[in-house]
Amino acid sequence: MTYCLGILLPEGLVLASDSRTNAGVDQIATVRKLSILEDPDKAVIALLSAGNLATTQTVVTTLKQAAGTGTPERDLFLHNSMFDVAQTVGGLLRRILERDGQYVEKFGDPNGTFLLAGQIRGEPPRLFQIYSPGNFVEATPRNNYLQIGEMKYGKPILDRALRFDCSLARAAKLALVSFDATIRSNLSVGPPIDILCYETDSFSTRNLMKYKNNDPYFIDLRARYSEGIQAAVDGIPEPRLCPDG
Repeated sequence: MTYCLGILLPEGLVLASDSRTNAGVDQIATVRKLSILEDPDKAVIALLSAGNLATTQTVVTTLKQAAGTGTPERDLFLHNSMFDVAQTVGGLLRRILERDGQYVEKFGDPNGTFLLAGQIRGEPPRLFQIYSPGNFVEATPRNNYLQIGEMKYGKPILDRALRFDCSLARAAKLALVSFDATIRSNLSVGPPIDILCYETDSFSTRNLMKYKNNDPYFIDLRARYSEGIQAAVDGIPEPRLCPDG
């Protein structure tokens, strides 16, 4: 299992993923699930993946090898919109599953999903979720974050505290809190956590960060959040208990 999160904001995008993958309790590894393709001053395209690692790695590697080559239907830098990029990624995922899925199903689930995000010059940053059949949905100001993988533990904090008009820094903080909640409740999600805070029209990945368990900021954030929850609960009056009968 994994957890990946994408947040769409007026200031740009916040993209985060964990790094744990496992095929059983004795086969745990660390794999980066955030991949970035850049065409200087024209495009920044990020893919975050969950699901069958062989499937998702095949998609990402195929796209990386084709980037900048001019190969039709594979070179993402040929496109003028992120919508077209989403169609290409979805189509490739569908073809790979059609080719390999019947063989993989004998041993496990072959499916994979992606968050696709970025900006191509001429349009604002955009964020998509791509499903195994190759279809996809796009984030909007009303629904400005998307999740894949183990999403349920990290969702409540986003629903309560994330707003479309918040800053990149605040969204990154909420993303880390969301990951902390998930890591505490599910052993199949774990650090390092990769986070990209992409600034609109920057066409730069300079704000790409990695948080390990021993990162001072991540340690402080986790402690402050836990203490804050305890203080909030302590400040709420106790419920009135009904007498017997």
